[in-house]
Amino acid sequence: MSDSSTPEMNYTTPKAVGLDPAVLRDQLFELWNRKDLQTLHWTALQGFSKLSEPLEALLTILEGCPGKQRGRSHTLGQHVLMEFQSWMKESPQVTLSSLSEQQAMALQQRALSLLTDTQPNFVESLINLYQLNSLDPAILRLHIIRLQALHCYKEAAVLAIKLKLQKELDMEEMCVPLILQNKLPLAESFVIGHNHLEQRLVTLLDLWCHPSFSVEEISMRFPRISLTKQCMSQIQPKLLTKQVFRLLEKFNIDQGLCPNALHKRRFDSLRFLMYKRFVDKSMTEENWSDHVQYVVADDLELQIHLVEMLVRYCGLQKAAQWSLRYNIPKNRLPSGVWETQQSLPPGLQQIGWSGSAQTEQWIPSRSHCQKFYQVPLTKDKVHFVDSPESLQRCRNIVLKECDIVGIDMEWQPTFGCISTQQVALIQLSVLDQVFLLDLCANGFCQHPDTISFIRSLFSERNILKLGYGMSGDLKCLLATWHQLLEEPLRMEGMLDLLNVHQKIQRRKVNRTQNGPKEVLVGEDSAEKGLSLLVQQVLGKPLDKTEQMSNWEKRPLRISQIRYAVADAYCLLDVYSVLSRNPAYFGLPADLRSISSSQSEKSADNKQKEKHAKQMKQAHGNEECQGAQRISPPRSDTEKGLLCGEKPSEDTPALPPQQLRVVCDNMLQGLGRYLRCLGVDVVMLENTDDHRVAAKLAQAEGRFILTCGQPFQSACNSDQYAAVPRKDMVRMLKQKGFLQHQDKTNYTQQQEEEKLGDILPPSVTPEIPRYVQCQWAPLSGLDPDTLTFPGGAPVQLHTVPPALLQRIPLFYVCTRCGKVFWEGSHFGRVLAMFQDVLHITDEDTESAAAVQQN
Repeated sequence: MSDSSTPEMNYTTPKAVGLDPAVLRDQLFELWNRKDLQTLHWTALQGFSKLSEPLEALLTILEGCPGKQRGRSHTLGQHVLMEFQSWMKESPQVTLSSLSEQQAMALQQRALSLLTDTQPNFVESLINLYQLNSLDPAILRLHIIRLQALHCYKEAAVLAIKLKLQKELDMEEMCVPLILQNKLPLAESFVIGHNHLEQRLVTLLDLWCHPSFSVEEISMRFPRISLTKQCMSQIQPKLLTKQVFRLLEKFNIDQGLCPNALHKRRFDSLRFLMYKRFVDKSMTEENWSDHVQYVVADDLELQIHLVEMLVRYCGLQKAAQWSLRYNIPKNRLPSGVWETQQSLPPGLQQIGWSGSAQTEQWIPSRSHCQKFYQVPLTKDKVHFVDSPESLQRCRNIVLKECDIVGIDMEWQPTFGCISTQQVALIQLSVLDQVFLLDLCANGFCQHPDTISFIRSLFSERNILKLGYGMSGDLKCLLATWHQLLEEPLRMEGMLDLLNVHQKIQRRKVNRTQNGPKEVLVGEDSAEKGLSLLVQQVLGKPLDKTEQMSNWEKRPLRISQIRYAVADAYCLLDVYSVLSRNPAYFGLPADLRSISSSQSEKSADNKQKEKHAKQMKQAHGNEECQGAQRISPPRSDTEKGLLCGEKPSEDTPALPPQQLRVVCDNMLQGLGRYLRCLGVDVVMLENTDDHRVAAKLAQAEGRFILTCGQPFQSACNSDQYAAVPRKDMVRMLKQKGFLQHQDKTNYTQQQEEEKLGDILPPSVTPEIPRYVQCQWAPLSGLDPDTLTFPGGAPVQLHTVPPALLQRIPLFYVCTRCGKVFWEGSHFGRVLAMFQDVLHITDEDTESAAAVQQN
């Protein structure tokens, strides 16, 4: 009996006495400070075994542990908890269930109070160890609310997710503070998996996309949250709209629940279309008309915006035609449109375009052939595939007779209103012919033979499939055939020429095959993507005019067919040239070995990071001090760069140590990165005036780096034409921007009299001595088209008519046609840079006088 009782006494005696948790905590804290983790490990394991109530003692230790310390990735409490879990594996008898309900509840309450840490392992360990999920949800909810009251919004959200309390909490109260603190991903994590919460988050963001939304009203609900400039920049309609559409796709939510974001996206698309058609002039009338009707749809406000834009861009007649098409109410029409409607003859009341599409020839004009890549095929070599019978003929040739196939796809542009489009046309090019698979043909797309052919083609390893940027094509294929999601498409024998192109660019190849002029890859070229590759390899770019066509409209125009054929057939020609002489382009002998550029990118990035680290170590002390050195440009090359001269191709690259810049206070992050690379950087403080940058640049020969809007919108021209008010009025009337101006109470004679008080006739205005630009004669402007010799039209739509009463002189950039004038901001700018540019009081007084007139 005594023998059997002895072990029991040996077990219970230390339990009754036990080790003081505070003593163990102090021991562990000392070892932690000494960074002796090995000794800490053994001390912790031995100490836990000597505790009389391990679960209670652990809480005592954790409650007395310090918080985060500089230079430590985690806290002592996290380390102790990790050691305790290791000890628990050898001590399975220590569990919460061995305690009474009252004791367990008390420990759970204490453990809950420790859950203010956001380290996932720490939170999960405490939850599991003390079975906190078994607590009354009302108690857990109260703790989350308490954390929010302490402004621990992130901690509250993380804990709520771990405890699965989303349904017990108010979504807005949880997510709005996170969004205001630029933690939208955490808000997404909070709602994910809960359909009604996902929908509420997306509709909340959509409400913020409304033009009348004010972030200040939201922030008033959470006055303790300090909104940073970065956070404010994220909470604006354009970026919010982007987030809404991303979440619509992620959560598979109906777009109809987000009318504000959809309206914003369509409005931005409309503005883009107006630019492409009337400013960039890179879109045909028919393509523009198709896309405008898709974007505007049945939204009355967008229809009104369209008419207003047409008045500004191309005059009243077209605006009147479109207003008739949409039957816009008279009281919503811009001035002059209703009257123009009434004066239109019946033949002009309908919108139409020239019938050139029906008379198009397969062989384009001579100028087109000289400028763009041409497919060496006659029209009879292009075959439409829109039935099982024509598909069988295509299958026999492509799968049985060919070893190389060029693949391209076209789909209807939706301008971001739909995340992924369905393919409308698949182009397959082989040696002497091209097949166009018309997926818009009735019943052809979902025919079993069509899907079977696609699977066979992509999985055939003996046929090399060429493409460019194929990831986008494959994404649209998945949206077209959902069967490919259930049974994924097997891919064999694929070569994405985008990867080949990227390798060429990294090798700095700057010559074209048989081209009279060298082409610098990615620089000084208007071409991009496949068109740029075709230009570099074959000597001429692709004609991309039909790229944004309505590819779902039938029949396709000749120009569309020609574009679709060229996009696929050029892949064969490019591959042929590259294969014959890969070394010329810096490529390996076997182009098929270039399967992906990701590994090379990763290696390049690692090498750059290693080099940056070495530079930072080598120049660590110099970086902080070197940025303050004052010295002139070190070389003629640097002087030339500072004066805006372009370096020649033989000019060696400027080492980072020789680059001297001053960063605006909006680019402090960029400045720190540049310092890591050894660049001599001065960064403005948040409180510095902008003219400090100009002073430093002028005194020390530095470049100014800024992301300010004026620098983004300038075309960098130094030649302007001075346009007197009377000429500006004449041009505005000529283009239909000044209709019914009798209501404004100023006449041509009054305009000339006003102008006469300021400038004598036919005198070029004297250039302010602090402005370094050239004046172009107004006679160089074409009086009929109002374009400059370089082809740029005067952007008259940007001139508000109300300005004409107070602005006597306008300045027009001869390169881009943008119109400038001396507004109220002009005087402030003069005052801002008065010291730097040595502007006298006489200059500012002169400017003020001009503004008053």
